[in-house]
Amino acid sequence: MSIPQIGVGTFRLKEQAAIDSVRTALDVGYRAVDTAQIYENEAEVGQAIAESGVPRDQLFITTKIWIDELSADKLIPSLKASLEKLRTDHVDLTLIHWPSPQGAVPLKESLQTLLQAREQGLTRQIGVSNFNIALLDEAINAIGAENIATNQVEISPYLQNAKLAAFAREKGVHLTSYMTLAYGKAVQDTVLQEIAAKHGATAAQVARGLGDASKGFR
Repeated sequence: MSIPQIGVGTFRLKEQAAIDSVRTALDVGYRAVDTAQIYENEAEVGQAIAESGVPRDQLFITTKIWIDELSADKLIPSLKASLEKLRTDHVDLTLIHWPSPQGAVPLKESLQTLLQAREQGLTRQIGVSNFNIALLDEAINAIGAENIATNQVEISPYLQNAKLAAFAREKGVHLTSYMTLAYGKAVQDTVLQEIAAKHGATAAQVARGLGDASKGFR
């Protein structure tokens, strides 16, 4: 299953709010759900998915490994714990959430361990998140661009990350954007609203289109 173009994020959603949000998203047709160990809502996301009745093979589930779990001895056990909370035997995408602070854990070690997790069937694809050009280049040199499904970074009309997008496109690595609507600011932006009106669209669609305009985006 390829990465869906649009998904629902669960950052800052806790307890019942996480369950309700994911259930609503699945009810209206979303099939990609993004969570993370640090969000502390994987169990709620798993509950919402289980209660939704949507077949597992129709879903694309992403989780992210937190910085405390990036070493070779911790990463796979932490991923297995995430799978248990999510009530699934695998996720579709596992990301390094943030680079290890001050390089405490070598990036190559974390990436190679992720490759092992993929070989074990715990995740279908692997990738990174919040990587700048230098770190993405290091990751590519460590395991090859073909093994990096995506780099998930913040991209919005106000933070377009053009240089990173160009580099990723050149190297053949897709970008996944988060905070595309800038916490709702884009929806209220009068310039985006004017552009949307001219094209029979919404400001949210225009904001998302700014990302799609670069062929490296998903």
